[in-house]
Parts: sequence; C-alpha cells; structure tokens
Amino acid sequence: MKPRTLAILSLILLSCSINIAAQQERFVTPVDQGVNDSTFRKFRDSLLRTIKTKNTRRLLAIVASDIKLSFGGAEGLRDFRRIWKPSDPKSEVWKELTTILANGGTFYGEGKEKTFCAPYLFTTFPEDLDAFDYHAIFAKNVNLREKPNLSSNVVAKLSYNVVKTSAENSVTSTSDPNHYIWVKIETLGGKSGYVAAQFVRSSIDYRACFAKVNGRWKMTVLIAGD
Repeated sequence: MKPRTLAILSLILLSCSINIAAQQERFVTPVDQGVNDSTFRKFRDSLLRTIKTKNTRRLLAIVASDIKLSFGGAEGLRDFRRIWKPSDPKSEVWKELTTILANGGTFYGEGKEKTFCAPYLFTTFPEDLDAFDYHAIFAKNVNLREKPNLSSNVVAKLSYNVVKTSAENSVTSTSDPNHYIWVKIETLGGKSGYVAAQFVRSSIDYRACFAKVNGRWKMTVLIAGD
C-alpha cells in the first residue's frame, strides 16, 4: 500500500473513532413541565418563598398527612418532623427542597392521579443504566479536572453528561467519610477525571412528588434511594 493511501486510511479510521466516541456520550438535559399547569406553578412559587424564608408553619401546611419518607415505613407528619426537624433553620430540608424545586420535573398520571415529581433527573434518567453506578452532571459547563483540586488542569467542560462514577477513587471529607468533595468520573465517550461533588447527582437522590389532596397541592413524597 502506498504511503499516501495509508495516511488517508489512517485519517479516516481516526475520524471514525472520534465520531463513535462522541456518539457514545449521553445527556440528561433539564426539563420542567411544572410551568404547563398554572395551579401547580403558583403553588411551587409560593413553596419556594416558604423555603427561602424557612417558614416552618407554611411548610408543614403543604405536607400530606401520609407523606412517604423512606422505603422502610417512615411516613406521615410525625415522621417528617422527626427526620427533617423543620423547626430548625439549619435543617437540611431547606437545602434539599431548594435544590429539588429549582431543577424542573415532570408530570405523570391524569385527573386525580396527576402527580409532579422533581427534580427532572429522577424521571428522565436512562432506564437501561444502573442508578448506583451511573450518575449525571447536574449543571452546565462544569469543569472536568485532571486531579482532585482547583489548581489542576481542566481537561473538558461537561454539561448534563451521563457519567460512570468510581466511589473508591473519589475524595471524601477528612471529617466525614460519607461526604464527597471530588468525584472520579468517566463519561460514556471516554473522558475521565474529577468533578466537584456538588455537580454530580444520582437519579435516585432526594426527590419530591406533589399531588392534589382535596383540591390542594400537597407534597406526598420526599425520599431518596430505590
């Protein structure tokens, strides 16, 4: 084979390899069907104001009496108070609900069964991927770094990519081994490195669902796991 022909063939093969890798990338982009229902949109706006002011009374008023809180039987207002301690301004419930409600979601069901679940990632993540092994970049233009520190080289910018995570190679807090600071990831297209933990989210992380109870929107689910 002539050198020129070989060079052209090599370029073609390289181009094909790049295209295949790019095609392997998968994304979970934000969607918000909540804006399509005027009653829910008004309810959500009010709830966001409640969360911003950390108004315990108003928060409890929208919690369903039989709210589901775990897969181990925790449910109802009493368990909600016990688990989340909403009277405490430092309660994690304010942070979690802010993140949940600020990131879209989707409706399912019709009529009295109509339910809205948020964030969008819970209902739109690819069903063919294991939610324990695969996560999603939960923001736009997130730095993928070569090493787990802010001074490390940025090797790529990621936006809503599906990624495979490696817990054993990730970096946790020295004071809390369950709190990740940097997550080692690899995109489905083969890009690998470290991402700040706040930008990586599991589809089965905390989510909330809302449905009408006696004509009023209520939070019927606040749960994590599977």
